[in-house]
Amino acid sequence: MTYLNKVIKSQKYDIDPASELRLMLKPDAVIDWSGPIPIDATIQMSEGIAAHSRYFGNLNWMMGYFNYVHRDPAFRERWTAALGDVTDKVVVEIGCGPGNVFSTLGVKPKVLIGVDVAAGALEQARTTGYQPLLADAHDLPLSSGVADIVILNATIHHCEHMVRVIEEAGRLVAPGGLLVSDHDPQRSAWDFKGPGMWLWNARLTFYYWSKRGFHSSHEEQAAVLASELHHRPGDGVTHELFEKTLRPMGFDVRIFPHNHKTGGEVLKGERGTSALKFRVGQILSGMNPNAPESALSLMCLARLATSPGQA
Repeated sequence: MTYLNKVIKSQKYDIDPASELRLMLKPDAVIDWSGPIPIDATIQMSEGIAAHSRYFGNLNWMMGYFNYVHRDPAFRERWTAALGDVTDKVVVEIGCGPGNVFSTLGVKPKVLIGVDVAAGALEQARTTGYQPLLADAHDLPLSSGVADIVILNATIHHCEHMVRVIEEAGRLVAPGGLLVSDHDPQRSAWDFKGPGMWLWNARLTFYYWSKRGFHSSHEEQAAVLASELHHRPGDGVTHELFEKTLRPMGFDVRIFPHNHKTGGEVLKGERGTSALKFRVGQILSGMNPNAPESALSLMCLARLATSPGQA
């Protein structure tokens, strides 16, 4: 049980949301409370933050992305299976966007903190039950061990330093708690070459002319691609990235390769099948689309030991 849970349990009244967040902050955190969204006053602008803020600062783009990516039943089933019962939990979602996970799941933890760098996204997340905090995932103003569950959905590949973001997420997890990451591209699945690379590059023209997906204008395409810092052929997350980062911190790490339309069965080892466009691109690149290495994403479930040496 986290410190915050103990505090809330010992009280006989509902605690103010801002007070919940205050209890979770580092003693030296510098937070600007003057506006509707609490902001870490020490945040430094970077390429990734600027790109992410621009894309998710556009309401039409933000909601188009959200509805296209995070509203299908498989997404809901996968996250429900991974998280289990969250009723009595303190949860931090890093890179929450407009409320990526919990507004889709339709359940409410005891405390739900949503962290992002886009104020517009946090405004939307707040309407769906999140307590927002504008802060950099590389250097969070939250104290260590404050959360029962920390989640990152389609977050890590938007950040300059993926290892650092995973370390920060792990730092927030209380002993016995859970870290879950998903929907970041598996590097080996996107290593397009030759004709496969040509097909990958041609996709944007197809999206533009068909008005499909969330790349329907050149301006939107440029904005979203600028934010995808590690979602390019030959880049992305790997098994080794999670294991080498989290195991030394005391986590037991399990990794599940999967394709995006696969639900809770992912946790039973099912990968599912990717869309035809990905399979064709992989075949043209000399890859086996049915191999684990060709699954588009990796879901990482990492449980922190309750005491040192138990992971």
